[in-house]
Amino acid sequence: MNFIIRKAEKKDVPEMFRLINELALYEKAPQEVKLSLEELENDGFGPNPIYKAFVAEGEGKILGMALYYVKYSTWKGRCVFLEDLVVSQQYRRFGVGAKLFDAVVKAAKEMGVRKMDWQILDWNEPAINFYKKYNTVFSDEWLNGSLYEKQLKEINV
Repeated sequence: MNFIIRKAEKKDVPEMFRLINELALYEKAPQEVKLSLEELENDGFGPNPIYKAFVAEGEGKILGMALYYVKYSTWKGRCVFLEDLVVSQQYRRFGVGAKLFDAVVKAAKEMGVRKMDWQILDWNEPAINFYKKYNTVFSDEWLNGSLYEKQLKEINV
């Protein structure tokens, strides 16, 4: 299969949004997508972009994407967080995910970051096996903590 990896452009946002929703269905949580198309566009391509992305393009369409951003660690300094790596189901097993992941790794290396992080659902064996190929360090020490909109509103500050 022929495809290219390139930096995402504003015109790609509708397809990126489609991929986000496709991932939410795969992860059995479509109701959790609260993001709007307009937010996704503004947050990546507005006056103060907060994320970057690569897309895989082939057969005249977007096959997958890798969305990432810079975060800061008080121990490590600048780090990259890979928020999502998504490949449409019919294009998996063609190396699309590996090429997208490699593009983010290359960007992280070019930025000179000391660490790259991402999360994997504990039941997602295909993803776990994919990342094992990269000698990924899986943490058994750290728990993910989150405050969602509801909890944030309930905190009186």
